[in-house]
Amino acid sequence: MELYDFEDVLDWHFGKKGTPRRDEHDRKVAEAVRAYQIGEMIKKAREEQNLTQEQLGERIGVKKAQISRIEKGHSITIHTISRVFQALGVATASIDLGNFGKIALW
Repeated sequence: MELYDFEDVLDWHFGKKGTPRRDEHDRKVAEAVRAYQIGEMIKKAREEQNLTQEQLGERIGVKKAQISRIEKGHSITIHTISRVFQALGVATASIDLGNFGKIALW
């Protein structure tokens, strides 16, 4: 039985780093991780306020299932993030655009 390093498996399946297919895969993975982290932040903020998913959903006008999807990192858009965090009482938020500076979301 031969063992393979994870990087070798990625190279075999998606190509070496720097190739278009591998770069696209790496971009999608990074995007999914960020969405998951945002969902976890939303879940943590909701739980700190002792709110159920259903209660948060009522605050923004969606069903519990939608809150569940958001907390899992699905259906994450800037509009959704804004609505959820405002419903949770987060006064302000911004996105850091690196060299371009920060932009306020609300």
